Amino acid sequence: MLCLLRAGPLHPYGMQRLIKEWGKESVVNIGQRANLYKTIKRLHEAGLIAVRLTEREHQYPERTVYELTDEGHAVGLRWLADMLAAPRNEFPEFPAALSFAMLLGPEELSGILSERATAVEARLGDLDEELRAVGGILPRITVLETEYQRAMMVAELGWLRQVTLDLRSGALTWSDEQLAALAGEQSQVIP
Repeated sequence: MLCLLRAGPLHPYGMQRLIKEWGKESVVNIGQRANLYKTIKRLHEAGLIAVRLTEREHQYPERTVYELTDEGHAVGLRWLADMLAAPRNEFPEFPAALSFAMLLGPEELSGILSERATAVEARLGDLDEELRAVGGILPRITVLETEYQRAMMVAELGWLRQVTLDLRSGALTWSDEQLAALAGEQSQVIP
């Protein structure tokens, strides 16, 4: 939100609209408007944004327009630099699910990962289309997040294909007995 407000004062709906117009909704979750309002409230309480004015257009409800404070401007740039420079463990859903993949059998897991690979391939096609559509129109700096998402998906697709091959060939396998024995060993180590 702090980065958006660098463009100028906006009301929450305007922020949401701008994210969509700039094509950033694939990296900024704006699906839940309540979360947007919670974020705005926290930024306002922290003194990083201020109410510029409250407006009302004919049939529309009252809208509060926010602007960056000087501190918000400085903090936004500091946060941006930090987010770009320092890797974080973001706890995405897929690795969390993989940590329990042993609960499925190798054949079932192979089918599920093949299904994911198909979905990743489709998403890659969408990203390629997005990049082609803006190629030559927008400066590359405005689509770096799409390039990054594409690179991560290419890597994921390669990994999915290799793991699926390992599952199908038997190079990656396990049994309930092996897992139970491992769990028994671990429970003896922990006091």
